[in-house]
Amino acid sequence: MSVFQTGNGSARTASGTQTKRRQRLFEFKKPIPMTRAVVLGITIWVIFFALWELVNLAGWSSELLLPTPQTVIVKLYELFLYNEFIIDVLISLYRIVVSFAIVCLIAVPLGILMGSFQTVEKFVNPLVSAWRYLPAPSLIPLLLMWLGSGDESKLALLVLGAIWFMLTLIMDHTKAVRNELIETSVTLGGNRWQVLWTVVVPGVMPNVVTAMRQMLAISWTYLVIAEIVAATDGIGAMMIQAKRFIHVDKIMAGILMIGILGLLFDFMFRYLHRVLFRYLDERES
Repeated sequence: MSVFQTGNGSARTASGTQTKRRQRLFEFKKPIPMTRAVVLGITIWVIFFALWELVNLAGWSSELLLPTPQTVIVKLYELFLYNEFIIDVLISLYRIVVSFAIVCLIAVPLGILMGSFQTVEKFVNPLVSAWRYLPAPSLIPLLLMWLGSGDESKLALLVLGAIWFMLTLIMDHTKAVRNELIETSVTLGGNRWQVLWTVVVPGVMPNVVTAMRQMLAISWTYLVIAEIVAATDGIGAMMIQAKRFIHVDKIMAGILMIGILGLLFDFMFRYLHRVLFRYLDERES
């Protein structure tokens, strides 16, 4: 009898261990070890490039229309080496950084005020809501007529493409700041601006940095549109010039470059978030 119980208990223990192992692999909203995160991130890219290579090896597409990964990487290297592609990259970076800085300078303080005070929200939000649903590329003809084909029209398109979404995100994050903190500060004698600067702004800033990281991706999307129209320089201009001569490898090299730059900016914002708000990681641990 005891042997039977022991065996049954061992079976239950093994089953419990198995269940626990599955829970460790798939836990709701639980952080995973850094090693596993790196392995998972590398694995998805290996699968992506393997499928890309498989399409070429299986003959499902001609190399003229879908070059191999090796061809695209070599072409990217040649663009930097022989075609002064670095100048186009720097010009695109300049447009992204300047336009996104303008967006942040306007959207961060205004979004915090909209989320803090109903009067500001009810005054500004009807305009923001209307513009948020208007596709920014539809303004390109007007921007070209008003500002010409130089950097001014491109920067304006990038600003208009991101600012309305950024305002809404920051307003919503500001509204999510706990009311108990605000009410306690008011009870202790803080006036509106003291509560705004000492409670609301510190409470919302971690989410503001996260919103900036998310919206930067939108800016990169509009950059290609801005540089395709009446542009002679930048990554988008290089891609549209390559399209005229059916140089698909150059187009895909430009796409790869944008992806690399976007990934670097994403890592930068993640690192900035960890450095500025280290206390959040300590609290979670």
